[in-house]
Amino acid sequence: MGPEHRDPDPVGWAAAVLVDAAGILVFVGIGRHTHDHGVTLAGMTSTAWPFLAGAAVGWLGCRGWRAPGRLVPTGVAVWLSCVAVGMVLRVVSGQGTAPAFVVVALGFLGLELLGWRLVCARVLHRRARRRPT
Repeated sequence: MGPEHRDPDPVGWAAAVLVDAAGILVFVGIGRHTHDHGVTLAGMTSTAWPFLAGAAVGWLGCRGWRAPGRLVPTGVAVWLSCVAVGMVLRVVSGQGTAPAFVVVALGFLGLELLGWRLVCARVLHRRARRRPT
């Protein structure tokens, strides 16, 4: 069966962008709280914008609106771009990028940005198996 016969992605791109952004904001909020930086609007904005910009680069780079709920390519592209571009933008803007922070960001954002897509794929797969043919 070719790609033209594939079911359309049931996850809307706007919902996927919002879930991705929410995951990034949770990561930022937890980090700021854990390190006693305060969870203020200015602080959250300052810390979040590099990662949000990185996620946007990933979305655009893989044309994520075509398959917003797919793990590959969208989820992986958004995740890796979020972290890579986010860290570069942090350096350029004078923010820190300790190696441990990069590892934590890869892990946490991977769970957030890939995790919800894996859960959706499992649920949809189970529903499809239950559907009569």
